[in-house]
Amino acid sequence: MFYELTTLSSHILKLPEVLGNLEAWLDQPATVGQKLGVWTSENARLGSVRILRGFSDEEALTRERYRELHHPDPFGAAGSHCTFESESYAAFPFLPAVEPGAFGKYYEFRTYWLKPGGLTPTIEAWEAAMPERSKLSPLTVNMYALDGAPRITHIWPWNSLDERIAIRAQSYAEGIWPPKGGPEHFHEAASTIWIPAADSPLR
Repeated sequence: MFYELTTLSSHILKLPEVLGNLEAWLDQPATVGQKLGVWTSENARLGSVRILRGFSDEEALTRERYRELHHPDPFGAAGSHCTFESESYAAFPFLPAVEPGAFGKYYEFRTYWLKPGGLTPTIEAWEAAMPERSKLSPLTVNMYALDGAPRITHIWPWNSLDERIAIRAQSYAEGIWPPKGGPEHFHEAASTIWIPAADSPLR
């Protein structure tokens, strides 16, 4: 499965306009890809909106990225006077496709920038660790970038930030997490919290 993660950034007071223009753009017949999630930023750069879309194959994703670049108002960003950045990803091969549903009030996006050659051992470490880790809380997706710097981005839903802290502490205490052999292969990490928009399929 392939995914596109797009971030729109504007003034925080313009969020309703950005969301409205985005939905109008996504509803156009020419827009392809399955809308999976729409979130607004809770920390880091405020006034941002993030969209996750799924594609069955890399060719469909590439065509859509090309269309965005040549569109006069991609994601309604021109009409909202905001910036946008799109990233292409492939899912870790052992994970199921993302399915819409109600999983949490908060979604954590974590990105790890990998050392050269670090992707394959990272995937292997996650594959070994996830059967036990998934018993504690669900993972939305983990995916590796197809453009830009080598990196992975994974998304976790939480009902509260207290739940996040408690489950992460439990997974560390029980030796379930982090994946054994995983942390050695990244050199930088970032985590941000996002809140599902009212019409987000993932919520």
